[in-house]
Amino acid sequence: MTLREAYLLGQRMLREAEITDAQTDAWYLLEYATGISRAVYFADQEKMLSKDQERQYIEQVEKRADHIPLQHLTGYQEFMGLDFSVDGRVLIPRQDTEILVEHALELLAKRKGSMAGEGSHSIRILDMCTGSGCILISTLYYGRKIFAGAGDEKKASLEGTGADLSEGALELAVENAARHSVEASWIQGDLFENIEDRYHMILSNPPYIRTAEIEELQEEVRLHDPRMALDGREDGLYFYRRIVSEAREHLEPGGVLAFEIGYDQAEAVSSLMEQAGYTQVSVKKDLAGLDRVVSGVYNNL
Repeated sequence: MTLREAYLLGQRMLREAEITDAQTDAWYLLEYATGISRAVYFADQEKMLSKDQERQYIEQVEKRADHIPLQHLTGYQEFMGLDFSVDGRVLIPRQDTEILVEHALELLAKRKGSMAGEGSHSIRILDMCTGSGCILISTLYYGRKIFAGAGDEKKASLEGTGADLSEGALELAVENAARHSVEASWIQGDLFENIEDRYHMILSNPPYIRTAEIEELQEEVRLHDPRMALDGREDGLYFYRRIVSEAREHLEPGGVLAFEIGYDQAEAVSSLMEQAGYTQVSVKKDLAGLDRVVSGVYNNL
């Protein structure tokens, strides 16, 4: 087959399987199987695939037609402009989660601006339910650039810790950190079970889907994302309750706790934080205008 014939065939197969983004996914799989760029494709659509390329492409399209996530076939997902290895051990990073990282970076930039005269010190960040490590790694990767080149009176180092119950997820997070030359610590345990330090910022995208709603999710999510990364128990708030309560023992005075939330959970999570003594509780929306991040400060003074 030529590149054009393969691309059209892939699109047709995926449309017949009712894959929502058939055209896009057919392209990514063609790119993955052949290593070509869009520029090469449009310059020579009649270029012939090798037998191995044709075989690999068709095999991958057939798997995608069975609703295996594209990211599990290619082995990676872009997040905050960085490539992350993903597989069935972790939740596939979503663009919505970038709002949480962007919020963390905004807070770090504000902290840099208020550091005059403080001298050198360390800012410690904990990512609870870290999964692939995308939140922590992206925050450290870009956060360290924020502080790079700061004057002598504003020196700060960022230290990061990722925690997760899944050993497999942490193995993948370590791999992703090495991929981007980011140093961090990784702790296995049930939320704060093995956490001893205090942090200036705790970030978390915990499981928040109501148990009864999991069976209604897309097949790609329901069958291929780890259930433990999805299931927020009966009302979807189980992990928010625990983290809001337990985080108080692990936040420095004035430390920030920030969550990703489901689109309809802002009021409930904000209320949990306020009742637990957090102040300056605020909500940020995603690009679709839906509530996506709730954060607050715990003074403990």
